[in-house]
Amino acid sequence: MSTQSVPQGDVLLSARNLKRYFGMNPGILGRVLGKKAVNVHAVENVSFDVRRGETFSLVGESGCGKSTVARLIVGLYPLSQGRLTVQGSDLSTPHARKKHAREQAQLQMIFQDPYASLNPRMHVRNIIAEPIRFLQLERDTRAIDRRVDELLRQVGLNPSDGQRFPHEFSGGQRQRISIARALAGKPSFLICDEPTSALDVSVQAQILNLMKDLQAEIGLTYLLISHNLAVVYHMSARVGVMYLGRIVEQASTGEIFNAPRHPYTRMLLDAVPDLAMTQRERIPIAGDVPSPLNPPTGCAFHPRCPFANIRCTLEVPEPLPYGDATVSCHGVEEGRL
Repeated sequence: MSTQSVPQGDVLLSARNLKRYFGMNPGILGRVLGKKAVNVHAVENVSFDVRRGETFSLVGESGCGKSTVARLIVGLYPLSQGRLTVQGSDLSTPHARKKHAREQAQLQMIFQDPYASLNPRMHVRNIIAEPIRFLQLERDTRAIDRRVDELLRQVGLNPSDGQRFPHEFSGGQRQRISIARALAGKPSFLICDEPTSALDVSVQAQILNLMKDLQAEIGLTYLLISHNLAVVYHMSARVGVMYLGRIVEQASTGEIFNAPRHPYTRMLLDAVPDLAMTQRERIPIAGDVPSPLNPPTGCAFHPRCPFANIRCTLEVPEPLPYGDATVSCHGVEEGRL
């Protein structure tokens, strides 16, 4: 777990009330049957800050909106509503991203699948050099080659590997290439969407250690998207727990793991095997994540929550501060938990 001290006011990225809706067309048969197009609220009022030099993680079950948040931040999806700033510059719209191209270039992404995220028709050298050419960081061919060689060494590969194609590498090596490509643009902020989930466990550790070494060496800031709580504990300074498009709890890593407040956070942690055999009481996660096409009224977690009451079924809980933590839960607010 990261213990790096970061000044409270040194916020690199600030997200406020991010929303992303996807329109769902019922199709020809659906229209014949009288069905109408609906908007899926993939992300709803998500707010958090990421401080310079730290790792902030988003966790939750599949389909909770983690990857959508990552794509909103890097600009692959436009915001439906909300405000996003990087180093104080507003990047909330495509026009704003073009206006603040330097700040936009500070955001780079490492994708989940290293087998799909690299162009199989390009040599590794050209894959890594592409951001350098696009951002015009170097213009001389020799300078570009020297920079690519430096990046390959930085991620634990040999400069001669640049002449090979992605299919000639293992999964872990491909993810190293992906990291080198992300670093080619000289970013300050990396969005890492499940960067180790497609890799073997032993290779996962290598990639995570590489990421921590690069963070210490270059001063990188990470937004880590993961459902692996062991990875989150190892890498993060702070954690946001997402459920059906909303952040339900946000706190330091130590507080999330040692004193979780929200029932969903407790259930996620209870699903982790108790290797210490403490015999503590556990509440297993019951049911499935509801469909975003037909979300529950009130608190979205109430159909699965053993502590829910009438208020939970009717009223959406607002995020409230509890020390350095923020929790959206009527039960916590009322002192029932």
